[in-house]
Amino acid sequence: MLGKLYMIPVMMGEESNPKDVLPESVAKTIEMIDYYIVENEKTARRFIKKIYPEKKQPELKISLLNKHTDISEYSEMLQPCLNGINVGLMSEAGCPGIADPGAVIAKLAHQKGIQVVPMVGPSSILMGMMASGFNGQSFAFNGYLPIDKSEKKNVLKNFEKLSFDKNQSQIFIETPYRNNKLLEDLLQILQNDTYLCIAADITLPSEFIKTKKISEWKKTKVDLHNRPCIFIIHRF
Repeated sequence: MLGKLYMIPVMMGEESNPKDVLPESVAKTIEMIDYYIVENEKTARRFIKKIYPEKKQPELKISLLNKHTDISEYSEMLQPCLNGINVGLMSEAGCPGIADPGAVIAKLAHQKGIQVVPMVGPSSILMGMMASGFNGQSFAFNGYLPIDKSEKKNVLKNFEKLSFDKNQSQIFIETPYRNNKLLEDLLQILQNDTYLCIAADITLPSEFIKTKKISEWKKTKVDLHNRPCIFIIHRF
């Protein structure tokens, strides 16, 4: 019998109340698993302790999956599954595998015949769409925008056209410390009657979700610096 790869969701921020955003099944899964694949060991251990305080930290076997991890290490992370042991995969925030490096491990697990088990948890992308008032029947997540101003302008103009032509909402994100600069660019580049939803700090006490036309955002002051944020545009 092969072990399973559990895609374990985490909270969007440490200020969240676990009982408000995570089902009881997450704690039960953490109770039974000692092997984990994570982005950051310190935050992963802190999360595990918060969700299941009885877990003995010295018994945890943790593999790191981040931009410094070599591809050659991927298979070794799944070796416990091949030995019949369950493994948990966690993101830094929200659901693993979505805008997250964990997707490469899930893909490899399928190739090795290992069952991948997705667990219920908060996804900022879906929750942002839920609250936006935009087209939940057709939307696209585009990840990060180009840093170059000219390239960014071309991409945003293309998003506007796609949104209008296909009635499709366009979702993207930015490194949190660049959020305010991105908002400035959006207000300069997008047309006044294009709608923009900004969803920041989802599930946290400071949660902020607003949908307005660009012309209305130009009259609004909001500080998004270092806040996890989802941007969605739609041109009707």
